[in-house]
Amino acid sequence: MQIPKDPVMLLSFVNLKLRDFYSDIDVMCNDMDVSKAEIEEKLQGIGYSYDREQNQFV
Repeated sequence: MQIPKDPVMLLSFVNLKLRDFYSDIDVMCNDMDVSKAEIEEKLQGIGYSYDREQNQFV
């Protein structure tokens, strides 16, 4: 699956998927066949990191 290249669009996309469809980032990445490391790296570049308790990038 293609994920947004723009970090801000990626943030919105990933948080929506996590909120509405997936119990955590590992399940989402496995199901969508995307790189968790790539997502985390891009979002860390704009100041966001994954919060497991909230199941969101904050």
